[in-house]
Amino acid sequence: MTSRRTGEVAVVTGGSAGVGRATVRELARQGYDVAVVARGRAGLDGAVRDAEELGARALALPADVTDHEALRAAAARTEEELGEIGLWVNNAFAGTLAFAWDTPMDEFRRVTEVTYYGQVHGTLTALERMRPRNRGVIVNVGSAMAFRAIPLQAAYCGAKHAVKGFTESVVAELRHEKSAVKLCQVQLPGLNTTQFNWNASRMPEHPMPVPPVFRPELAARGIAHLARHPRRNMWVGVSTAYTILGERVAPWLLDRYLARTGVQGQQTDADLPRWGSNLFRPRDEDRDRGADGPFGGQAHTADPLLWLALRRGELLAGAAAVGGALTAARRGGAARRAVSAGLRGLLGTGR
Repeated sequence: MTSRRTGEVAVVTGGSAGVGRATVRELARQGYDVAVVARGRAGLDGAVRDAEELGARALALPADVTDHEALRAAAARTEEELGEIGLWVNNAFAGTLAFAWDTPMDEFRRVTEVTYYGQVHGTLTALERMRPRNRGVIVNVGSAMAFRAIPLQAAYCGAKHAVKGFTESVVAELRHEKSAVKLCQVQLPGLNTTQFNWNASRMPEHPMPVPPVFRPELAARGIAHLARHPRRNMWVGVSTAYTILGERVAPWLLDRYLARTGVQGQQTDADLPRWGSNLFRPRDEDRDRGADGPFGGQAHTADPLLWLALRRGELLAGAAAVGGALTAARRGGAARRAVSAGLRGLLGTGR
């Protein structure tokens, strides 16, 4: 399968597996040429192969997002070999599953450096090139857990909260200088990705995403949509919506609910593969792991919230058209009654 090329160029960090890998495919399908930034060689090569099979030019860029200069070098090479970067997706992250007091400080620090500082480095690297040109889109990949933290993921939740705060600050700064560069966020639900095969864990059972679980391709479609239709924030997954709205309405209730269900709800006794932690070294150096994790049997392939988001423009236009028609009808009825009353007056009927 090939797609019509657009000449647009995207960079995807963490593009070798999971949501990043699905995003590389979706962008290639939509006509982008794609530069893939990640650590694992086999995963990088697999992502490039996926993009090329869809007709895209693709570039593998081995780099750790915690290294700002490495990202700047990756951006320079992308523009030398593929062309001007029009889209930058900050997706790379690392995670742990453990009680906060059982998490070593070097793991707290590493999760923060990858998940938070990785997005800072990526955003600033993209802005270095986009601001002088006054064009481009940056998508920072967030989570429902940037709004409502859960047990066993204190490091990850803290980093995603930080991404949200950083992004909102830079959005305001871009507006201040009247920049046409767009900085967006997409907030994601529990997804069936490789994260649960290789994140660090100190829990007795196999890690799993918080249900309901969705396929990573849904997240990729949301990210690609933001690239074409940028806006400040986008939610994917009905569970993202009720998590964020629930936190706004009754955070104390969520505290109690998560205390009761959140620990066991992130573990399964199923006999599933573990590849070792990828926190400090990649686990796709010698074997490509792809986009999907081990929970495909329960992963949803559709999401009503994403369906609405992808059709937001048409739905708003339709609502406006209906509203306009109703207003015109009301005004038309009033006008007809006024003309009728005037004619009766002129004719002296009085009614």
